[in-house]
Amino acid sequence: MKAAGIIAEYHPFHSGHAWQAAQLRRKGFDCVVAVMSTGTVQRGECEHLPFDVRVRAALASGVDLVLALPAPYACLSAEGFARAGVWLLQSLGCVDTLCFGAEHADTNALLKVAHSLDTPQAQKLVRLALDAGVPWAKARSQAAERLCPGAGHWLQSPNNILAVEYGRALTALQSSLKPLALVRKGVPHDAEAPLQGYAAASWLRAQLPQGVQAWAPYVPVECRRLYEQAWEQGAVLDARAYSAALLSRLRALPRIQLAQGRGSDEGLGNRLYHAVRQAGSAQQLIELLKTKQYPTARLRRLALDAAMGFTDALAPLPPYLHVLGATKAGCELLGMSKALLPISSSLAKLRRHSDECGAVAKAHSAAVDFAALCLRTPQPCARAYTVRFYVEKRSKS
Repeated sequence: MKAAGIIAEYHPFHSGHAWQAAQLRRKGFDCVVAVMSTGTVQRGECEHLPFDVRVRAALASGVDLVLALPAPYACLSAEGFARAGVWLLQSLGCVDTLCFGAEHADTNALLKVAHSLDTPQAQKLVRLALDAGVPWAKARSQAAERLCPGAGHWLQSPNNILAVEYGRALTALQSSLKPLALVRKGVPHDAEAPLQGYAAASWLRAQLPQGVQAWAPYVPVECRRLYEQAWEQGAVLDARAYSAALLSRLRALPRIQLAQGRGSDEGLGNRLYHAVRQAGSAQQLIELLKTKQYPTARLRRLALDAAMGFTDALAPLPPYLHVLGATKAGCELLGMSKALLPISSSLAKLRRHSDECGAVAKAHSAAVDFAALCLRTPQPCARAYTVRFYVEKRSKS
């Protein structure tokens, strides 16, 4: 069985994601495996729809097997997010190819940029730019442009940035996965309006406070039913509840604890301490934290990491494979797996495997509980343990 892997948010799953899965089948892959963010997402927020809704949407629309990217790794920078996802896919032991969407689907060119950024020359160029006061993202883009003309422009696009990080992760982990870039179908990552039946996930999330009706033209029919049901049950993010929950946690933390969170170096922990005492919402908190040096997503991750208590004491890579759901083909692939990590659909079982697994499972469950509290209709604790492995019975062609 030939399997392709995707590292995804599915936040929410939309027509562009379904197109990607369909393209992989056209290229001869029998099974599509997704490593999906759970509890938190890479932009530094909690999930807007519960993870089990997003799992079912993916399985109903072209994905065959969904593995959890645990919350502490789902809200890492692009580098950490990519490395954690690649690690899980290669650790499954039965995935051939890593597929990713990009604005420029020239796999070899993206890999060339990725390799150039890990050279001593690139690191020197970045360090000189940082010393001159250039923001990190711009410094890296300038270094890439010097080493690979044209690459500087590429690194201003979110999916190209992730694509390059996937390439770096494949090298760093000495992975046997073969990279495959596909041009994004539809609209750019942060497009402000839909186009020809496709909409960016950011645009879809922006419509969520008014309901999911606006999503209908841009998501598969099977997903639409799931999203409508989630809306009716109140299983969607309440932004005001999120702000109150986030700020209440942060205000209760002493200054020293805020300085121990991931990414709190360079004085950001101290800056967060003062901002938290003035902000009245999550958005206002980010506005108070803003500087020219740091991208907004990093500041959101800083705040969420501190609130969740995520620190560098956690394992640098996910220590287990948590299986969330599968189709018949996905179940067959699992039977062929030669997993290099503990694997189970039971988080309770994985938690008991080692102290390292236990620490990550505890941190992940706490983030899922936090997200459950921030819904319009809050859900109970321990959902990371109680939501059952889901089998999609609809056959895939």
